[in-house]
Amino acid sequence: MALEQHACSRGFALVAGVDEAGRGPLAGPVVAAAVILPEGLRIPGVDDSKKLSPETRERLFDVIQSQALAIGVGMGSPELIDRINILQATRHAMLEAVSALSPLPDFILIDGITPIDSVIPQQTVKKGDSLSLSIAAASIIAKVTRDRLMRELDAVHPGYGFAGHKGYGSAAHLAAIRRLGPSPVHRLSFGGVKEHVPCPSS
Repeated sequence: MALEQHACSRGFALVAGVDEAGRGPLAGPVVAAAVILPEGLRIPGVDDSKKLSPETRERLFDVIQSQALAIGVGMGSPELIDRINILQATRHAMLEAVSALSPLPDFILIDGITPIDSVIPQQTVKKGDSLSLSIAAASIIAKVTRDRLMRELDAVHPGYGFAGHKGYGSAAHLAAIRRLGPSPVHRLSFGGVKEHVPCPSS
């Protein structure tokens, strides 16, 4: 909590950590989360979500939900990603997540190097999900939320295996795209998908 404590020493009272999940997949949305934790809170085991097992993430998701002062979630749809690119869609999702917080934070810690279009003071933090408890908590909320959504999309769009690979470009996923063509939730601008988008009829 050193980054959070430093912000508090500068007079900020509500510090939100922000992170995303799903920048790399070929299908599904990018999901961002923003989390405000009580000052002094410790949650053993919280870390960058990519370092945790699915079972640990699910358990910590419930702990964070029960102990956070506020949690916000935002999404960038596949259509938005194709229209404005994945970086801008991620920034959109992060801003949406912050805007969904109640109460709103007065300072934001963002994983990565790209700020968002918010009037709230902010700090970007490279590898922030390993350096800030709030950002790590946000990474878990974003990852679990997205994984659950991809399992739901697997039932709506069977045959692609979304429940297993969560939209990432596994060999089985790429083979399914070649066999079935892209689904309505694929990112049509991404390599591995765009090659199989039907040409519009003349």
